[in-house]
Amino acid sequence: MEKKTTHKAPLFHVRKKDDTTLIQAILIRAVFVVLALLVSALFIYFVTKLDPISVYTSMFKGAFGTSRRTWITIRDTCLLLMISVALSPAFRMRFWNCGAEGQVLIGGLTTAALMIYFGSKIPTVLLLLIMLVVSAAAGGIWALLPAVFKAKYDTNETLFTLMMNYLAIQLVEFFVDIWDKKQSHSVGIINMAGHGGWFPEVLGQQYTINIILVVVITVAVYVYMKYSKHGYEGAVVGESVATARYAGINVPSVIRRNVLLSGAIAGIAGFVEVAGISHTISKQTAGGRGFTAIIVCWLAKFNPFIMAIISLFLVFLDKGAAQIASDFGLNEFASDIITGILLFFILSAEFFINYSISRSEPVKEEH
Repeated sequence: MEKKTTHKAPLFHVRKKDDTTLIQAILIRAVFVVLALLVSALFIYFVTKLDPISVYTSMFKGAFGTSRRTWITIRDTCLLLMISVALSPAFRMRFWNCGAEGQVLIGGLTTAALMIYFGSKIPTVLLLLIMLVVSAAAGGIWALLPAVFKAKYDTNETLFTLMMNYLAIQLVEFFVDIWDKKQSHSVGIINMAGHGGWFPEVLGQQYTINIILVVVITVAVYVYMKYSKHGYEGAVVGESVATARYAGINVPSVIRRNVLLSGAIAGIAGFVEVAGISHTISKQTAGGRGFTAIIVCWLAKFNPFIMAIISLFLVFLDKGAAQIASDFGLNEFASDIITGILLFFILSAEFFINYSISRSEPVKEEH
């Protein structure tokens, strides 16, 4: 008697899509944005018993309700965008730099040190130029160490760069304790009286230099990755290391160069944070933006200009969540749930843009 053999197949198949047009991608994103707003509205109405329209209005006011809030939103968007742009040269060649948090801290630490020791001795313009160069060098060198080991020994860059974050945090804590005369685990506002090393106001605005720096770096990185020989080599390495070697590209050199650039820009972001925003240094200086930037970079597919839109959206959600918690007396968990729902649908849209789900064909039984 013959035995019947049954092959169990998965109910659904997930396949990579390569034919999604720009119009289709825009429509998919629009649909998921609408779904996100509807699901969030249901949560707001049935769980918090609030009017969804009032909550959404409050979110908008939290980000753009006053001139000051608008400028703070722009300021924070610029910082997140700069860190996201910093990741793109490394990410494009599939070097997963998860150490931007530490690279920002190292850039901020060197900036703070120069402000503390030379803030009253060197003219502000000259000091700012020195801090810009030194913070870029510090962030670049901090990122270069994992790159050297990756290029020479093929180590896991994800774990290496993550561990470098914790080392950067401990370095910041060490120097904060040295500079802290009151044993309060904080250096406080650096050079509050003389503003040595602070970004000056330009055109009557406090954050004009922040914006100028971010715009220049964003455009420069876009040109570097899209039109330069070095940017092209990074893209080839990302597609296939074997192909890059066959084409005569020096892969270790490309890895070191692009990761050095990545860390340098992250270091400059630390300089902007300390000299242009907070004027202090602590282990919270990066504020988790190094990890948020990974989401921005991935969603934008390494396009610096798309990163600007996504950075603005994420900062808007953050400011809006804080505002609705304040306006309606919600705890932080409720506002974070609303933000999480919105982010979930935005990320889901990217999945359906890049992949299709189809029903598996029935498997015939073999006798």
